[in-house]
Amino acid sequence: MTLPTTPEHWAIHLSRLLKMVQDAHGGSRFPINIAGIAQDYSRQVYPDEPITLVQGMRMSPKFEGAFFPSPHKKGEWGIAYNENIQSRGRKNFTLAHELGHYLLHRKTSPSGIECEPRHMLDWKSEYAQIEAQANIFASYLLMPLDDVREQIAGQKPTMALMEHLANRYEVSRVAAILKWLDMTDKRAMLVVGKDGFIDWSRSSEPLLKSGVFYRAKQETTELPAASLAAKRDPLFDNFTGLKHTKGVWLGNEDVLEMTVLAKTGEITTTLLIYPDDAPVRFAEREEEPELMDAYDKFSNKVGGDYVEYK
Repeated sequence: MTLPTTPEHWAIHLSRLLKMVQDAHGGSRFPINIAGIAQDYSRQVYPDEPITLVQGMRMSPKFEGAFFPSPHKKGEWGIAYNENIQSRGRKNFTLAHELGHYLLHRKTSPSGIECEPRHMLDWKSEYAQIEAQANIFASYLLMPLDDVREQIAGQKPTMALMEHLANRYEVSRVAAILKWLDMTDKRAMLVVGKDGFIDWSRSSEPLLKSGVFYRAKQETTELPAASLAAKRDPLFDNFTGLKHTKGVWLGNEDVLEMTVLAKTGEITTTLLIYPDDAPVRFAEREEEPELMDAYDKFSNKVGGDYVEYK
Protein backbone atom coordinates (compact mmCIF):
# COMPACT_ATOMS: atom_id res chain seq x y z
CA MET A 1 0.00 0.00 0.00
CA THR A 2 1.32 3.40 -0.99
CA LEU A 3 0.97 5.79 1.92
CA PRO A 4 0.33 9.54 1.62
CA THR A 5 3.09 12.13 1.65
CA THR A 6 1.24 15.44 2.15
CA PRO A 7 -0.64 16.63 5.25
CA GLU A 8 -3.92 16.92 3.34
CA HIS A 9 -3.68 13.42 1.89
CA TRP A 10 -2.68 11.89 5.22
CA ALA A 11 -5.74 13.43 6.85
CA ILE A 12 -8.05 12.32 4.04
CA HIS A 13 -6.59 8.81 4.19
CA LEU A 14 -7.28 8.50 7.92
CA SER A 15 -10.73 10.08 7.56
CA ARG A 16 -11.71 7.45 5.00
CA LEU A 17 -10.54 4.66 7.27
CA LEU A 18 -12.51 6.10 10.17
CA LYS A 19 -15.62 6.44 7.99
CA MET A 20 -15.30 2.79 6.98
CA VAL A 21 -15.09 1.73 10.62
CA GLN A 22 -18.11 3.83 11.48
CA ASP A 23 -20.14 2.41 8.58
CA ALA A 24 -19.27 -1.12 9.66
CA HIS A 25 -19.71 -0.80 13.40
CA GLY A 26 -21.82 2.31 13.95
CA GLY A 27 -21.16 4.94 16.56
CA SER A 28 -20.49 8.64 16.29
CA ARG A 29 -18.08 9.93 13.70
CA PHE A 30 -17.21 13.03 15.70
CA PRO A 31 -15.34 14.11 17.68
CA ILE A 32 -12.41 12.03 16.55
CA ASN A 33 -10.51 10.09 19.20
CA ILE A 34 -6.95 11.12 18.36
CA ALA A 35 -5.36 9.13 21.18
CA GLY A 36 -6.96 5.89 19.98
CA ILE A 37 -6.17 6.52 16.32
CA ALA A 38 -2.55 7.41 17.02
CA GLN A 39 -1.84 4.20 18.87
CA ASP A 40 -3.95 1.76 16.85
CA TYR A 41 -2.97 3.03 13.41
CA SER A 42 0.73 3.37 14.17
CA ARG A 43 0.87 -0.19 15.57
CA GLN A 44 -0.71 -1.58 12.42
CA VAL A 45 1.18 0.44 9.82
CA TYR A 46 4.47 1.06 11.60
CA PRO A 47 4.84 -1.89 14.00
CA ASP A 48 8.55 -1.21 14.47
CA GLU A 49 8.01 2.43 15.47
CA PRO A 50 4.55 2.76 17.03
CA ILE A 51 3.13 5.50 19.19
CA THR A 52 2.87 3.98 22.65
CA LEU A 53 2.34 7.08 24.78
CA VAL A 54 -0.40 9.70 24.41
CA GLN A 55 -1.02 11.98 27.36
CA GLY A 56 -0.65 15.36 29.00
CA MET A 57 2.80 16.14 30.36
CA ARG A 58 4.37 18.77 32.55
CA MET A 59 5.99 21.30 30.22
CA SER A 60 7.25 24.85 30.32
CA PRO A 61 4.47 27.36 29.54
CA LYS A 62 6.27 28.22 26.31
CA PHE A 63 5.51 24.75 24.93
CA GLU A 64 2.11 23.65 23.69
CA GLY A 65 2.89 20.06 22.82
CA ALA A 66 5.56 17.68 21.58
CA PHE A 67 6.29 14.45 19.80
CA PHE A 68 9.35 12.52 20.86
CA PRO A 69 11.12 9.14 20.73
CA SER A 70 10.79 6.91 23.77
CA PRO A 71 13.75 7.16 26.15
CA HIS A 72 13.07 3.60 27.28
CA LYS A 73 12.49 1.53 24.17
CA LYS A 74 14.06 2.06 20.76
CA GLY A 75 11.61 2.70 17.95
CA GLU A 76 8.66 3.75 20.09
CA TRP A 77 7.20 7.28 20.04
CA GLY A 78 5.06 9.51 22.20
CA ILE A 79 2.84 12.52 21.58
CA ALA A 80 1.77 14.91 24.32
CA TYR A 81 0.09 18.19 25.15
CA ASN A 82 1.02 20.59 27.93
CA GLU A 83 -0.93 19.44 30.99
CA ASN A 84 -1.68 23.07 31.86
CA ILE A 85 -4.04 23.22 28.88
CA GLN A 86 -7.59 23.12 30.24
CA SER A 87 -9.72 23.17 27.07
CA ARG A 88 -10.65 19.80 25.61
CA GLY A 89 -10.71 21.33 22.14
CA ARG A 90 -7.21 22.67 22.48
CA LYS A 91 -5.93 19.34 23.83
CA ASN A 92 -7.53 17.51 20.91
CA PHE A 93 -6.06 19.83 18.30
CA THR A 94 -2.66 19.67 19.98
CA LEU A 95 -2.62 15.87 19.85
CA ALA A 96 -3.75 15.89 16.21
CA HIS A 97 -0.97 18.36 15.42
CA GLU A 98 1.61 16.12 17.09
CA LEU A 99 0.24 13.07 15.26
CA GLY A 100 0.83 15.05 12.08
CA HIS A 101 4.45 15.55 13.11
CA TYR A 102 4.81 11.82 13.72
CA LEU A 103 3.40 10.86 10.31
CA LEU A 104 5.18 13.58 8.34
CA HIS A 105 8.38 14.45 10.18
CA ARG A 106 9.72 11.67 12.38
CA LYS A 107 12.31 10.66 9.77
CA THR A 108 13.62 14.20 9.36
CA SER A 109 13.28 15.01 13.08
CA PRO A 110 14.45 11.81 14.80
CA SER A 111 14.89 13.56 18.14
CA GLY A 112 11.31 14.89 18.05
CA ILE A 113 9.87 18.39 18.08
CA GLU A 114 8.74 20.70 20.88
CA CYS A 115 6.33 23.31 19.56
CA GLU A 116 6.92 26.87 20.71
CA PRO A 117 5.76 30.29 19.52
CA ARG A 118 8.92 31.85 18.15
CA HIS A 119 9.12 29.25 15.38
CA MET A 120 5.68 30.25 14.13
CA LEU A 121 6.68 33.87 13.62
CA ASP A 122 9.24 33.25 10.86
CA TRP A 123 7.44 31.62 7.97
CA LYS A 124 10.56 31.52 5.83
CA SER A 125 12.27 29.05 8.13
CA GLU A 126 12.13 25.31 7.59
CA TYR A 127 10.85 24.82 11.14
CA ALA A 128 7.84 27.05 10.52
CA GLN A 129 7.00 25.09 7.39
CA ILE A 130 6.72 21.82 9.27
CA GLU A 131 4.58 23.52 11.93
CA ALA A 132 2.23 24.68 9.18
CA GLN A 133 2.08 21.16 7.76
CA ALA A 134 1.15 19.70 11.14
CA ASN A 135 -1.58 22.34 11.53
CA ILE A 136 -3.02 21.59 8.10
CA PHE A 137 -3.08 17.88 8.89
CA ALA A 138 -4.88 18.47 12.18
CA SER A 139 -7.45 20.74 10.55
CA TYR A 140 -8.27 18.32 7.74
CA LEU A 141 -8.43 15.31 10.06
CA LEU A 142 -10.54 16.82 12.83
CA MET A 143 -12.79 18.87 10.51
CA PRO A 144 -13.21 16.97 7.22
CA LEU A 145 -14.38 19.17 4.37
CA ASP A 146 -17.39 17.03 3.47
CA ASP A 147 -18.87 17.21 6.95
CA VAL A 148 -18.04 20.89 7.47
CA ARG A 149 -19.83 21.69 4.20
CA GLU A 150 -22.93 19.90 5.47
CA GLN A 151 -22.82 21.77 8.76
CA ILE A 152 -22.48 25.25 7.26
CA ALA A 153 -24.69 24.85 4.19
CA GLY A 154 -27.44 27.48 4.27
CA GLN A 155 -26.37 28.73 7.72
CA LYS A 156 -25.77 32.36 8.55
CA PRO A 157 -22.27 33.15 9.79
CA THR A 158 -22.79 33.58 13.53
CA MET A 159 -20.79 32.86 16.65
CA ALA A 160 -23.42 30.24 17.46
CA LEU A 161 -22.51 28.41 14.24
CA MET A 162 -18.80 28.61 15.10
CA GLU A 163 -19.55 27.29 18.59
CA HIS A 164 -21.47 24.40 17.03
CA LEU A 165 -18.50 23.53 14.83
CA ALA A 166 -16.09 23.79 17.76
CA ASN A 167 -18.24 21.45 19.86
CA ARG A 168 -18.89 18.97 17.06
CA TYR A 169 -15.23 18.52 16.19
CA GLU A 170 -13.84 19.21 19.68
CA VAL A 171 -11.56 22.00 18.54
CA SER A 172 -11.11 25.58 19.72
CA ARG A 173 -13.54 28.24 18.59
CA VAL A 174 -10.78 29.98 16.67
CA ALA A 175 -9.79 26.79 14.85
CA ALA A 176 -13.43 26.38 13.82
CA ILE A 177 -13.61 29.98 12.57
CA LEU A 178 -10.41 29.54 10.58
CA LYS A 179 -11.84 26.44 8.92
CA TRP A 180 -15.03 28.32 8.06
CA LEU A 181 -12.98 31.21 6.63
CA ASP A 182 -11.18 28.74 4.37
CA MET A 183 -14.47 27.53 2.92
CA THR A 184 -16.80 30.52 2.87
CA ASP A 185 -17.70 32.78 -0.02
CA LYS A 186 -18.47 35.55 2.46
CA ARG A 187 -16.31 38.61 2.98
CA ALA A 188 -15.28 38.00 6.56
CA MET A 189 -12.38 38.41 8.94
CA LEU A 190 -11.14 36.91 12.19
CA VAL A 191 -9.36 39.38 14.49
CA VAL A 192 -7.62 38.23 17.65
CA GLY A 193 -6.99 41.08 20.06
CA LYS A 194 -4.66 41.19 23.03
CA ASP A 195 -4.36 43.97 25.58
CA GLY A 196 -6.21 46.42 23.34
CA PHE A 197 -4.21 45.73 20.16
CA ILE A 198 -4.69 43.46 17.15
CA ASP A 199 -2.49 40.45 17.84
CA TRP A 200 -3.18 38.77 14.50
CA SER A 201 -5.93 38.52 11.93
CA ARG A 202 -7.10 36.49 8.98
CA SER A 203 -9.30 37.58 6.07
CA SER A 204 -11.37 35.18 3.98
CA GLU A 205 -10.32 34.91 0.35
CA PRO A 206 -13.20 37.09 -0.92
CA LEU A 207 -12.35 39.81 1.60
CA LEU A 208 -8.65 39.52 0.87
CA LYS A 209 -9.33 39.96 -2.83
CA SER A 210 -11.14 43.20 -2.11
CA GLY A 211 -8.05 44.50 -0.35
CA VAL A 212 -9.26 44.41 3.25
CA PHE A 213 -6.73 42.96 5.68
CA TYR A 214 -4.62 44.00 8.63
CA ARG A 215 -0.84 43.81 8.69
CA ALA A 216 -0.67 42.96 12.34
CA LYS A 217 2.79 41.47 12.09
CA GLN A 218 4.28 44.51 10.42
CA GLU A 219 2.28 47.26 12.11
CA THR A 220 1.09 47.87 15.66
CA THR A 221 -2.64 48.47 15.39
CA GLU A 222 -5.03 49.32 18.20
CA LEU A 223 -8.46 47.76 18.28
CA PRO A 224 -10.98 50.37 17.05
CA ALA A 225 -12.17 52.39 20.03
CA ALA A 226 -15.84 51.93 19.12
CA SER A 227 -15.55 48.16 18.65
CA LEU A 228 -16.92 45.54 21.01
CA ALA A 229 -13.43 44.10 21.17
CA ALA A 230 -12.01 47.36 22.53
CA LYS A 231 -14.87 48.00 24.94
CA ARG A 232 -14.83 44.44 26.31
CA ASP A 233 -18.21 44.85 27.91
CA PRO A 234 -19.21 41.52 29.51
CA LEU A 235 -22.82 42.71 29.86
CA PHE A 236 -23.30 43.18 26.11
CA ASP A 237 -24.52 40.28 23.97
CA ASN A 238 -21.29 39.96 22.01
CA PHE A 239 -22.39 36.60 20.63
CA THR A 240 -25.24 38.24 18.69
CA GLY A 241 -22.99 41.14 17.85
CA LEU A 242 -23.40 44.72 16.74
CA LYS A 243 -23.79 46.28 13.30
CA HIS A 244 -21.27 49.12 12.98
CA THR A 245 -21.62 51.92 10.49
CA LYS A 246 -18.68 52.58 8.18
CA GLY A 247 -15.51 53.90 9.68
CA VAL A 248 -15.22 51.66 12.74
CA TRP A 249 -13.40 48.68 11.30
CA LEU A 250 -11.02 48.56 8.36
CA GLY A 251 -12.56 49.03 4.93
CA ASN A 252 -14.87 51.99 5.62
CA GLU A 253 -17.94 49.77 5.27
CA ASP A 254 -20.81 48.78 7.52
CA VAL A 255 -19.60 45.71 9.41
CA LEU A 256 -21.27 43.20 11.71
CA GLU A 257 -19.00 42.48 14.67
CA MET A 258 -19.30 39.48 16.99
CA THR A 259 -16.74 39.28 19.78
CA VAL A 260 -16.06 36.67 22.44
CA LEU A 261 -14.07 37.62 25.52
CA ALA A 262 -11.59 35.29 27.16
CA LYS A 263 -12.30 34.46 30.78
CA THR A 264 -9.31 36.52 31.82
CA GLY A 265 -10.52 39.44 29.70
CA GLU A 266 -7.32 40.50 27.91
CA ILE A 267 -7.90 38.32 24.82
CA THR A 268 -10.74 38.96 22.35
CA THR A 269 -11.86 36.79 19.46
CA THR A 270 -13.76 38.79 16.86
CA LEU A 271 -15.62 37.67 13.77
CA LEU A 272 -16.34 40.48 11.29
CA ILE A 273 -18.90 40.03 8.52
CA TYR A 274 -18.66 42.52 5.65
CA PRO A 275 -21.25 43.20 2.93
CA ASP A 276 -21.21 40.63 0.13
CA ASP A 277 -20.45 43.22 -2.52
CA ALA A 278 -17.12 45.02 -2.20
CA PRO A 279 -17.09 48.75 -2.92
CA VAL A 280 -15.59 49.53 -6.31
CA ARG A 281 -12.75 51.47 -4.70
CA PHE A 282 -11.46 48.26 -3.12
CA ALA A 283 -11.59 46.21 -6.31
CA GLU A 284 -8.21 47.41 -7.58
CA ARG A 285 -6.24 47.09 -4.34
CA GLU A 286 -3.06 45.54 -5.64
CA GLU A 287 -1.18 44.33 -2.65
CA GLU A 288 -1.93 41.24 -0.62
CA PRO A 289 -0.28 40.54 2.71
CA GLU A 290 2.65 38.18 2.58
CA LEU A 291 1.38 34.74 3.52
CA MET A 292 -1.96 36.34 4.41
CA ASP A 293 -0.40 38.40 7.21
CA ALA A 294 -0.55 35.51 9.58
CA TYR A 295 -0.70 32.09 8.36
CA ASP A 296 -1.40 32.03 12.02
CA LYS A 297 -3.55 29.25 10.81
CA PHE A 298 -4.28 27.28 13.92
CA SER A 299 -1.75 29.44 15.70
CA ASN A 300 -2.27 32.06 18.30
CA LYS A 301 1.45 32.54 18.68
CA VAL A 302 1.19 30.33 21.72
CA GLY A 303 2.87 26.99 21.37
CA GLY A 304 3.14 27.60 17.69
CA ASP A 305 0.10 25.57 17.20
CA TYR A 306 -3.29 26.04 18.46
CA VAL A 307 -5.66 28.75 19.28
CA GLU A 308 -7.97 28.61 22.25
CA TYR A 309 -9.53 31.67 23.78
CA LYS A 310 -12.38 30.24 25.80
